[in-house]
Amino acid sequence: MKKLIITSLFLLFSTVIFAQKNNYQLSSHILDVSKGEPVRGVTIKLEQYNEETKKWSFTDEKKTDSNGRITDFLNSQQSNLGIYKLTYFTADYFKKSGIDSFYPFIEVVFQIKDQNHYHVPITLSAYGYSTYRGN
Repeated sequence: MKKLIITSLFLLFSTVIFAQKNNYQLSSHILDVSKGEPVRGVTIKLEQYNEETKKWSFTDEKKTDSNGRITDFLNSQQSNLGIYKLTYFTADYFKKSGIDSFYPFIEVVFQIKDQNHYHVPITLSAYGYSTYRGN
């Protein structure tokens, strides 16, 4: 009986925890292609462009996790249509590795046109980068 109660409580709490989990519309990922590894601890800033004022406004800023990812930009419970910019501050990453880099930061501008999920990763090396719309 005691095991049944404990199991029931566990299922109840896990259901509540997962039911309250927010969904996010935007994620990013950094992979260092020269090492074949995720880039940990890099700050990524998110800004939104105001087409009327022609200015960028701060939206959010986070650091990549141990897998080089940020999974929780832009809560999908609201409309996020618009033009955005992700700025990847890569200088410290290369400096800590003792590597000279051509790019102190990388800016990627893109447009969210619908309610689908947008994944905007970059592959990175000291003298080059690439980006694409992932899933």
